[in-house]
Amino acid sequence: MTYLVDVLSGGAALFQPAVLGFMVLGFLIGTFFGAVPGLTAVLAIALLLPFTYSLDPVSALVMCASIFMAGMYAGSITATTVNIPGAPSSVMTAIEGYRLMQRGEGANALGHAAFASMLGGAVGAVLLLVSMPITAELALLIKTPGKFSLILFALVVIVVAQRGEVAKASVAAILGAMIATIGVDVMQPVPRFAFGTETLVEGIDLMPLIIGTFAISEIMIQAQTRDDPALIAAAGRAARALRRRDFVPKWREIREIGLFTYAKSALIGYFVGVLPGAGGSMAAFVSYAEAMRVSKSSGQFGKGSREGIAAAECANNSMCGGAFVPMLMFGIPGDPTTAVVLGVLVINGLQPGPQLLTNQTELIGPMIGSLFFSALVLIPLSLFLFGPFFVRIVSISRPPLYTAIALVALVGAYVATTSIVQMALTLVFGVLAFILRRAGYPTVTLLLGFILGPSLEEYLRRSLSLSKGDPTIFLTSPDSLAFLALTVVFVVMLTRPRRPAPLEPA
Repeated sequence: MTYLVDVLSGGAALFQPAVLGFMVLGFLIGTFFGAVPGLTAVLAIALLLPFTYSLDPVSALVMCASIFMAGMYAGSITATTVNIPGAPSSVMTAIEGYRLMQRGEGANALGHAAFASMLGGAVGAVLLLVSMPITAELALLIKTPGKFSLILFALVVIVVAQRGEVAKASVAAILGAMIATIGVDVMQPVPRFAFGTETLVEGIDLMPLIIGTFAISEIMIQAQTRDDPALIAAAGRAARALRRRDFVPKWREIREIGLFTYAKSALIGYFVGVLPGAGGSMAAFVSYAEAMRVSKSSGQFGKGSREGIAAAECANNSMCGGAFVPMLMFGIPGDPTTAVVLGVLVINGLQPGPQLLTNQTELIGPMIGSLFFSALVLIPLSLFLFGPFFVRIVSISRPPLYTAIALVALVGAYVATTSIVQMALTLVFGVLAFILRRAGYPTVTLLLGFILGPSLEEYLRRSLSLSKGDPTIFLTSPDSLAFLALTVVFVVMLTRPRRPAPLEPA
């Protein structure tokens, strides 16, 4: 109880004019970096890292927290409008949001994404405040075999969720995991698949794969179609005719999605975030698959499902709160963004650990408050003020629009990696993804295999090392067995044939 009182009293510093100004500035920066393909919240905080030297710790952490929340939310903007996720966690949103955009319901899709992000982000911040000591202890209960089974669960569920394309989804996921093996071995300082070249020893960075898979391949696909001046003019008129209230989700649609879906997605996102290394991508993937499994209208998933948008966006924003738990308690970043935030803590001479809960509440309070305030106030406010500008991008002619996106994407790939080789790989992956998409292979599972493959390999090898090569360790470890059982349940539920609708009586 004393902990909660101290944190809440420390959070009052958030409303000091200077600190509040840094939070708003951080949110605007995070929104820009999250919405532009190739620029992420990780990059925004990394670029601003030298700037934090001149800030007091409270302002620096508040700014980083608001960038984190804004970047997670803003990825849904371009995911919906031009089918290019601004962040890896927005991949599932692109699947559903862009379909709605094509049907002229882009404003409604953005509204549902913002509403779900608001709820998920606020719930994640509250859970971080209330249950950080408890969830930190729970995270320690998941041992190495359990982490392997959790990652395997995420991979299997997403592959099986590609109904009708399970074989192609499996190939894409395996290909992504194979690409991730290039570079230094995850367990030993030995290069693998470098083919004798120093350029490949450093491995393949995540950013070129993301930008190439979604931005470059999308540009190549769009280049196959020509602009219809009449359609462009119609889109421009429709965008100008939009009112700000069009972005407000209808209460009927929110009721159809259901409070239970929002609450469950927020909890999934938060607890996935607590697990070190999981991140927003896994949170969105798992929540999306769970929503599809239990949904009464699961046939709409992949065709413009508002429920799918709500599940993914609620989870990836709730993950923001969960990701701070291992970082603050043990110095273990929950995702790449909190890894950079950890650098901000170290720069300011702060060491993560239990002492932060007792001796540094004046820092934790404003940071948690920034997450909550950014989600509850700044997300809906930004959509209300700038929503029509988000939709108006579709009225721009394709050649200048996608030329600009390609330029920013390539520059973003170079800025993120400072490597000409990685920038060239962006183009390579773009061509590869273009070929895969033309052949019907889902690039979502390619990205998932790349992101989760190294962790899957690491925890597999560590587990077998602990058991001296005995694979039954995954069945004798309770947490691992629980995740494996959950995997079987999901596979059975997702592959079970649908019952035909009853015939109407003549």
